[in-house]
Amino acid sequence: MAILNSYLNFDGDAEAAFNFYKSVFGGEFLALTRFKEIPECELMSPEDQEKIMHISLPIGDLSVLMATDILRSLGQTLNPGNNSYISISADTEEEALRLFNGLSTDGVVTIPLEKSFWGSFFGMFTDKFGIQWMINYDFK
Repeated sequence: MAILNSYLNFDGDAEAAFNFYKSVFGGEFLALTRFKEIPECELMSPEDQEKIMHISLPIGDLSVLMATDILRSLGQTLNPGNNSYISISADTEEEALRLFNGLSTDGVVTIPLEKSFWGSFFGMFTDKFGIQWMINYDFK
């Protein structure tokens, strides 16, 4: 069965926030990826390249708190309501497809469900009720 996790958006302070959360919850980051590590990063400003593309911290046995920094240079803004996602980690590719197709019905797909450059099956959308979702399946 799929696992639900929180995914937060920050305005350039994701790393500081997650260092704080780490000091409270303990543990080690599962991932810390900066925008400078992704394809075509040379098109970004040096400041944007240093921002967090993805960071994750396990909380307990099953939960993972995850986040990214928005990029104002791409026209992204942080407003109440767009600062969090529900992230689903599917057990199978078929489950990811079923959940993505079902939950995105009558919503707005922002990233189609497809193989990502980091090797996962990934997609994002806002459902018809305005809730933001991420669906991910890690190929094993």
